[in-house]
Amino acid sequence: MKKMFVATVVTVLSACGSFGQKTVPTGQNCDRLGQLELAGAKIVSAQTFAAGAFPAPQNMAFWMGETAAFYKTLSTFCHVAAEAKPSADSSIKIEVWMPVEGWNGKLLGEGNGGFAGEIGHFGLGNAVKQGYAAVGTDTGHAAGGTDASWALGHPEKVADFGYRGIHEMTRIAKAVIQAFYGSGPQHSYFGGCSNGGRQALMEAQRYPEDYDGILAGAPANYWTHLLTKALADAQATTLEPASYIPSSKLPAIAGAVNAACDAQDGVRDGILNEPNKCKFDPTVLLCKEGDSEKCLTAPQITALKKLYAGPSDARGNLIFPGYLPGAEEGPGGWATWITGPASGKSLLFAFGGGYFSNMVYEKADWNYRDMTVDDALKAAEAKTSELLDANDANLATFKARGGKLILYHGWDDPAISALNSINYFESVGSRMGGKERDAFVRLYMMPGVQHCAGGPGPASFGQYPGAVRKDSQHNAELALEQWVEKGIAPAAMIATKYLDDDPGKGVKMTRPLCPYPQVAKYKGGGDSNDAGNFVCSTESK
Repeated sequence: MKKMFVATVVTVLSACGSFGQKTVPTGQNCDRLGQLELAGAKIVSAQTFAAGAFPAPQNMAFWMGETAAFYKTLSTFCHVAAEAKPSADSSIKIEVWMPVEGWNGKLLGEGNGGFAGEIGHFGLGNAVKQGYAAVGTDTGHAAGGTDASWALGHPEKVADFGYRGIHEMTRIAKAVIQAFYGSGPQHSYFGGCSNGGRQALMEAQRYPEDYDGILAGAPANYWTHLLTKALADAQATTLEPASYIPSSKLPAIAGAVNAACDAQDGVRDGILNEPNKCKFDPTVLLCKEGDSEKCLTAPQITALKKLYAGPSDARGNLIFPGYLPGAEEGPGGWATWITGPASGKSLLFAFGGGYFSNMVYEKADWNYRDMTVDDALKAAEAKTSELLDANDANLATFKARGGKLILYHGWDDPAISALNSINYFESVGSRMGGKERDAFVRLYMMPGVQHCAGGPGPASFGQYPGAVRKDSQHNAELALEQWVEKGIAPAAMIATKYLDDDPGKGVKMTRPLCPYPQVAKYKGGGDSNDAGNFVCSTESK
């Protein structure tokens, strides 16, 4: 699994003012946590790691800046490993990391990407460096993020993955923190992207008491429909060999999209500010003088139209929104998620196949070619909707206890259509009323940003390592904390694009991220790479 594209967006928060900081005698209290009794769970180990002594994991995500040297920078912390067993077939591994000195009084829960199966040590380390007690889980199985074989014949493990794992993780973390510091966290936060975004919404909906503030990126919350779409896309592009669109043709598609829509926002920069308003007609690419990389054949155009439109059921109802124009090219684009390096080799092909064969039909030899999309959707909803979907628009309990939710989604997401987040945001408004929703929910759409990160647009506003700016306008986590703790609602934030996506090389571009439905509108003068030359407006260009 390529962690760059499906791993959870790891939260790296900076303490916005420390309160009640606690110092614990090194090693003494931590070691005693091994005797802590927990309902439905047990402590596997509890030990203090001296500064720089934690061993670097073997499966490091180097793309995020994780190196063995990073772990040498960690201060002394208490490391607790636990196992939760909410069912006879459960084995949910959990790790709680707690700074021995300078705890800021807060808990940070970390989400998982893909099918989970791993604990994100880098995210836990980053959180501890900022003074947080942090917790992560594998959600009940050990596997790579694209591997769902663990689910075959194990419905309880699917439930652990779907909703129990994160709740158990949180419950145990709070008990461990209470035992270690002598008091529980004054505020608790959760952050994740993709499946981690689904987990985030599941917590707000099903366990609203767990967290005070939640940051949900590109949420895969409509799981059954999302992966039914993956099945439909696989059939649209591979059932007939002539329909497959090789990655070599993606630059031509991207070029035609930009020619049609790039200038609509007043700036020609390869970034579509509102791709949902781009009226791109794929037929302009029809080959007229033989097939080549600069054009599409008629079967390929038919397939492309299906990818943009999204699949519908037999009654004509849209199953899941289609992809938006502008996301086709570049690392982390369609070549990774949709078309793949060869027919049937994309990440969504792997996710869809893993889901239906292991969780829905429970047949290791299940073949996507033998199933209609309608039948697959019905089976998926009947078997896993209650376990995996996080679509409940009624967040009244979460709101009533003061909970705050920030959603964000890259417009160029080639894995989960950005329209899905807009649909959920609007469903909360329809259910609770727009004014009620806006009192505790914000949505930020990110032009030019792919799945969780990457792409030509500015993706960094504090929600992943290496690019944290320590003020609430540049940092979504700090804005969330300020909203929860001080009642100051976030407005526009600033996202940053770094040269070569490396914060050490300097800033390439900044742009405002406006609370939806506002969009960043170019003022018509000045450097278009400077956020100061844009204004948030509900009026499109």
